[in-house]
Amino acid sequence: MSEIPPGLFTRTADNVGRKTITAVEEVGNGATLIFQSVFWLFMGRRYGQPVRAGSVVVQMMETGIYAIPILVLLNAAIGVMLAIQGIYTLKIFGAESRVTFGIAFAIVREFGPLITGILIAGRTGSSLAARLGTMRINQELDALHVMGINPVRFLVVPALVAMVIMVPLLTFLCDVVGLLAAGLYVQFTLDISLAAYFDQVVDVLSVGDLMHGLGKSILFGVLICIIGVVNGASVTGGAEGVGKVTTRSVVQAISAIVLTDMIFAYIATLG
Repeated sequence: MSEIPPGLFTRTADNVGRKTITAVEEVGNGATLIFQSVFWLFMGRRYGQPVRAGSVVVQMMETGIYAIPILVLLNAAIGVMLAIQGIYTLKIFGAESRVTFGIAFAIVREFGPLITGILIAGRTGSSLAARLGTMRINQELDALHVMGINPVRFLVVPALVAMVIMVPLLTFLCDVVGLLAAGLYVQFTLDISLAAYFDQVVDVLSVGDLMHGLGKSILFGVLICIIGVVNGASVTGGAEGVGKVTTRSVVQAISAIVLTDMIFAYIATLG
């Protein structure tokens, strides 16, 4: 029987402790960024540093408008996939005509906000982390401090506001696209007209279902922005470090989105 190497337990405990402290510190930094962002958003004008509308618009274009083609394509594919699987499953019970109900709930409550959040995390969250990481390596963040410009107000708030506005709008667009693509497949396969399909969708869905998905998408947007900023601001080691924090921010953002979605789904089913 092999003996445990001396010091193994101590090294393991040390590594776990260090990683735990780092994780707690990152959560604290994220919470601080949120509070600072809210402060500068509403109080910046009083201190002579208002949040520029032009900066918010630029971030909205980058976050939302430029992401529409890939979002539309993938959500249309998801809608068709749900229709295919739903019809295939319900054929077992001879109830394939009821596939509309599953499609409507799945897209509006789950897949619309989830796929949108994951794509924005991979596209915009990584870009935000890389930009801030590069600025930190080049000491541009320190230069902003020297010039009397608060980096949170100048860099974080426009991105956060753009996320909070655009991610729900993109989610709503993706809901419509996904439902339409699924409806076209249902029409082709089951000979149900689009008018009848959307009548069923309207009957089965409520405002609460729509708000459930849109509410999650707002939280997803906040998580993507804050995780990207925290990782970008903590970069070390030059260009290699920027690459690492970019990858790390995407992994953390997607993980946070999936876990948050699971919690939302659990809480929603309790009632």
